[in-house]
Amino acid sequence: MEKYHSSRQQTTIWQDEASRLIFAELVNVFYTREISTLVNEPDPIRLKRVLQSLPYYVERAATHIVLGEVPLELDSHNGCWIATQKKKPLQESSVINTYYHNNAVVGLVVPIVQEVQHETGIYIDMIDQVKSQSVHCNEFGWFDFSGKSQESSKSKLLKPNKALMTAACCGHRWHYHKIATPRLLGLREMLLASSINWPNVTKKKIVSG
Repeated sequence: MEKYHSSRQQTTIWQDEASRLIFAELVNVFYTREISTLVNEPDPIRLKRVLQSLPYYVERAATHIVLGEVPLELDSHNGCWIATQKKKPLQESSVINTYYHNNAVVGLVVPIVQEVQHETGIYIDMIDQVKSQSVHCNEFGWFDFSGKSQESSKSKLLKPNKALMTAACCGHRWHYHKIATPRLLGLREMLLASSINWPNVTKKKIVSG
């Protein structure tokens, strides 16, 4: 029933001119953004593989956005979400430890703060492995339950909350403690944003079969 409902909803949306325009704008901007990144790919085998799968992931990301998977204000022309930027986030390690001790699970989308040369940014990643007192994120690697990275001193895993997930999806950054120009998310993070359980970001999103 759920699959039928989703298929019917998607068919209805493509009958709407405004939705088709947004979809087309998103597809164009995602292609432009990804190809401009791929021109620097040194491995021809990986480049071929990524280019072959690119149409699928571009259309998937655009479809999820148009279907309203992310409840944020959309700038379809630039392929990004917009929200008011707040202060640089801070979390106690004890809070992070308690949360992951009870909630670490494969498939959970999580926020990661990264600091490079006095610039702080919030990113989203997904847990793909859980071991005793540690989790592995697909992009950023291993962290202990207190949020400390086992691979880089520049990254820290945080407890998800609505403000952090919003900041990550909007590419919010801070230079020292001052607001900096938001970064544009890559296709991978745009897709991950639709996997966030927005009604309760502290829990894994359950996808109906």
